[in-house]
Amino acid sequence: MKVAVAGCCHGALDKMYETLELLQRRHNVRPDLLLCCGDFQAVRNEADLHCMAVPAKYRHMQTFYRYYSGEKKAPVLTVFIGGNHEASNHLQELPYGGWVAPNIYYLGYAGVVRFRGVRIGGISGIFKSHDYRKGHFECPPYNQQTIRSAYHVRNIEVFKLKQLKRPIDIFMSHDWPRSIYHYGNKKQLLKMKSFFRQEVESNTLGSPAASELLQHLKPAYWFSAHLHVKFAAFMQHETNSKEELPKATKFLALDKCLPHRDFLQQIIDVEHDPNAGDSLEYDAEWIAVLKATNSLVNVTQSTWNMPEKNGLHAKWDYSATEEAIKEVLEELNHDLKIPCNFTLTAACYDPNKPQKNMEPVHTINPQTTEFCAQFGLTDINDRIQQAKEEGSRRGECEEEEGEEMDSTGSAEEPSEYNTDNSGLSSFNPDEIMLDEEGGDEDLSTCSVDPSPDHPPEFSMSFSDIRIMPDSMAVSSDDAMDSNNEELEKSGGSNQVEEKSSTERSLKRVGGDENGNSGIKKIKRRNQAIYAAEDEDKTD
Repeated sequence: MKVAVAGCCHGALDKMYETLELLQRRHNVRPDLLLCCGDFQAVRNEADLHCMAVPAKYRHMQTFYRYYSGEKKAPVLTVFIGGNHEASNHLQELPYGGWVAPNIYYLGYAGVVRFRGVRIGGISGIFKSHDYRKGHFECPPYNQQTIRSAYHVRNIEVFKLKQLKRPIDIFMSHDWPRSIYHYGNKKQLLKMKSFFRQEVESNTLGSPAASELLQHLKPAYWFSAHLHVKFAAFMQHETNSKEELPKATKFLALDKCLPHRDFLQQIIDVEHDPNAGDSLEYDAEWIAVLKATNSLVNVTQSTWNMPEKNGLHAKWDYSATEEAIKEVLEELNHDLKIPCNFTLTAACYDPNKPQKNMEPVHTINPQTTEFCAQFGLTDINDRIQQAKEEGSRRGECEEEEGEEMDSTGSAEEPSEYNTDNSGLSSFNPDEIMLDEEGGDEDLSTCSVDPSPDHPPEFSMSFSDIRIMPDSMAVSSDDAMDSNNEELEKSGGSNQVEEKSSTERSLKRVGGDENGNSGIKKIKRRNQAIYAAEDEDKTD
């Protein structure tokens, strides 16, 4: 079957679907499935706009609301993950995934589904070390911190995905797996985007959590977006035993939605089960993993390490047994079809009756209620509501409860992964420029161009084969960077434990002992990128 893959569409659904229809008319190419790698912007109304972490000038309604209201319907089944520019209050209603509009399915914080026998997984958000071990505690109305932390990846989602044993065909993440740039045309990437050089050379560009998943899952395809630049890589994985067959991953980072000539290069042919139906289906192993890990759900700000085999946990393997998978199949009577149970949960934008003062509310979505009841799972939003009510009755705020719990439990245990203690560089372009100023990189140049002597096939975009190392985690020195962003925001108040390590971190990125020149450098970079984006919009 043909699968189209899109980068950040930023709510421009009309443009994206019109591009696909143009492809069909001009090239007789019609995809069976469309995947979107984040920054989908499922904005229903003015309240949703207030829940997007972007500067005011980028808060535009765009066209998703027409699909939400039923005025239009997506012409192709669309599956997407969340990025860092989303209506977080809307997506938060569906932590386990669900329909945001007819024929448009969100994978949730993390998820795996099947379509025509093809197994598709994904993880939403971007990596941020200081939020990685927290629970999903945020809910609207958000403040300046939670409007950002709401889309930060959490260790529990990575842990769940690492319990999977069966092969994954396609996987999506919004930010790139760290180190992936070493397996493609890195020279061309740095030639076109020179401000990536520092992060690439120090191996701090991208998500270390995504790197762990890439190494564990070894999917046939991995798609990302976020940096607004097209980049391809081919990664040959090491085998764990002589009996294991070699595996390789084709990686492609997508630019934002582009004209049809570029979209044509982002349609791939994927082997599928010809006997499978045309409905989106649950994945039995994933459901079994959700059931097995349900007791690990955390809705507080307290940091929490996932179980590991270190003598501190009675259980650390939460992978699904064949018996557990069989039980899931029996519960569903072997009918894995995801019900088309989309429900309106908020008023839809009316261009004739704008409501600029509409405020977001914390909503429990009936799809999530039904899903949790069917499989015996915790409704995260319901748990958050309960925590808020209990805190209100005790006259205590939720933040105080989180601080109290921080001193107990497993918060002081060693990290479950190497990535728990390694942060992105404080001046990483895929993090700071988004969180500090809310803008996006406008990188529109393809890093690996197809040869003019060959058609623009997906396989032609990949460069030399290299063997993946045993671990793509960064060294312990990089762990010093995990608090740099908070230092920049607060002047180094309570986020830095030792002055000396902070000074060393700032010196590594080229600043003086107070980090001043480094901060000015990233702000100049931001201004250049924003100017480029504004130029694109006026062209």
